[in-house]
Amino acid sequence: MAVEIPSLIKPSRLRSRGGLLGECLAEFLGTFVLISFGCGSVAMAVAALPGSGRAATPTTIFLAAGDWLLVTWGWAFGVVFGVYVAGGVSGAHINPAVTLAMAVRRGFPWVKVLPYWFAQIVGAFTGAALVYLVYHQAINAFEAAVPGPKVNGHTNTTFSIFATFPAPYFHGGIWGPLIDQIVGTAFLLMLIAAVLDLRNQAVKANLAPLIVGFVVAAIGISYGANAGYAINPARDFGPRLFTWAAGWDSLAFPGSVAGSFSAFWWIPIVGPLVGGVIGILVYDLFIGDVLAVRAEMAQLTEPGRSRPVGEDY
Repeated sequence: MAVEIPSLIKPSRLRSRGGLLGECLAEFLGTFVLISFGCGSVAMAVAALPGSGRAATPTTIFLAAGDWLLVTWGWAFGVVFGVYVAGGVSGAHINPAVTLAMAVRRGFPWVKVLPYWFAQIVGAFTGAALVYLVYHQAINAFEAAVPGPKVNGHTNTTFSIFATFPAPYFHGGIWGPLIDQIVGTAFLLMLIAAVLDLRNQAVKANLAPLIVGFVVAAIGISYGANAGYAINPARDFGPRLFTWAAGWDSLAFPGSVAGSFSAFWWIPIVGPLVGGVIGILVYDLFIGDVLAVRAEMAQLTEPGRSRPVGEDY
């Protein structure tokens, strides 16, 4: 039964929020939800579970595949609920790579791209701030217990709660992590396009956000360890900016760990933007164009007929 819900603010004052401003507010809140659940799940795995006595030691993390699944499903749920929150207003891009890809191939207005990006980054920054507010005692306890190199009292392990970094086997190289981000985001946009394409086997009954969450979980399970599967410039840059302001210093910007990697910060931005465009182009080349041709063929008239097939009435 539908219930009319009165506005918190007088309708006359809401008119400015009926357009781009309202869409940006939705992108802010959707991305805020994404980061709050995503980074929150990492905070659970890295600091809260060990520090609360639910792990073997106060510094025991990621000893089994289940620890990684906790994180991948945390990010998946963050996507699901972020899209449900914002989808009716802005389309719930909650990812600059999605916004760019939609502008390139789906007619999304270019004039909205930068405002969407700004709202997404601010939402991600605010979500990271909330996670720090809730978990800073656990983070402090972990860093007090763990030995090893620290920057301004912080470790790269706690930095991983908020943003990403490459695996040691890349030996500080650029191309491995960059390709990883391109590939992961290409899959993301390819599958988003498939889920939303009404000409294809589109998801029904408002289940698209859930399926997109499954996509993010699949990418994390299959491609997550190389570079943290940011696959979203705002998801990485917003929390990275927060951690820099909160004292993680060079671990955040330029994203360096002595002897391991340096100036990593730009890779989770450029890689997803490139990968998103590639992913949606690949979908359209292999699937979208075929569906378009089939739709055109269905409208063609047979020789000797004056109407398209199916219009004899």
